[in-house]
Amino acid sequence: MPHFRFDHTNFTVLDIDRSLKFYEEALGLTEFARLETQSYIFIYLGDVYRSDHILELQAVKNRKIPYDLGDSIAHTAFMVDDFEAAYKKHKEMNCVYMEHKIAGLYWIKDPDGYLIEILPKDWGQGFRY
Repeated sequence: MPHFRFDHTNFTVLDIDRSLKFYEEALGLTEFARLETQSYIFIYLGDVYRSDHILELQAVKNRKIPYDLGDSIAHTAFMVDDFEAAYKKHKEMNCVYMEHKIAGLYWIKDPDGYLIEILPKDWGQGFRY
């Protein structure tokens, strides 16, 4: 069997500039590559630790209608070293979507409605590989 590894997550967004600003402000992600075609813009974001995982934002040029995510709870997750500071920042940004205080985590929602789970750095160590 071939060996697979995670490479990237793609979110299709309506307003690429609005989304780029959100991900820079909310999660500290920075653009490291951009590909533009006649119909699409792809922006590739990474974190300051340069983990192997990439967030790819994709926008269809001239699209005016928001995407319908339905009732999906699909999400991507980020671990943060200062959970309380992150929570405070996200509350100030008014992007906290849902909190799970018993589990010690919360979700934020991006401008297009995608969910991002925020975890403290030591969360789930008992069951990580």
